[in-house]
Amino acid sequence: MNRMNILLLEPGKRPRSTVITGTLQSMQQVVDGPIQAVYPFAEPVALICNEEGKLRNLPWNRALRNEAGQIYDIVAGTCFLCAAPPGEDSFAGLTDTQMAIFARRFAALEWFIPTPEGLVVLREAAL
Repeated sequence: MNRMNILLLEPGKRPRSTVITGTLQSMQQVVDGPIQAVYPFAEPVALICNEEGKLRNLPWNRALRNEAGQIYDIVAGTCFLCAAPPGEDSFAGLTDTQMAIFARRFAALEWFIPTPEGLVVLREAAL
């Protein structure tokens, strides 16, 4: 069985490293439903989330930002990061370097507050 080191991102919690079997079923179990792969990084890393997270009103988890720091999307529900090797049609575990980089990138907790003027995102000060 192919084991994968992933970085687990749960709403309101710090990122943590964990290991899954790497099967479709194990990925679906982590995100509690059908998976969707998103590729928001320049690095060969995928964000795997619940495809129906927003439709199911799962709790907001992490904001995705462009290079200028502007929010362009928000992930709903538990998600995880794994390697997406170029030219391959499967996912792999993160390297130790990738794990460290992304654990730092997502270390700050975020709170999402709907207001009449729009969504306000409060972000914890850098650690």
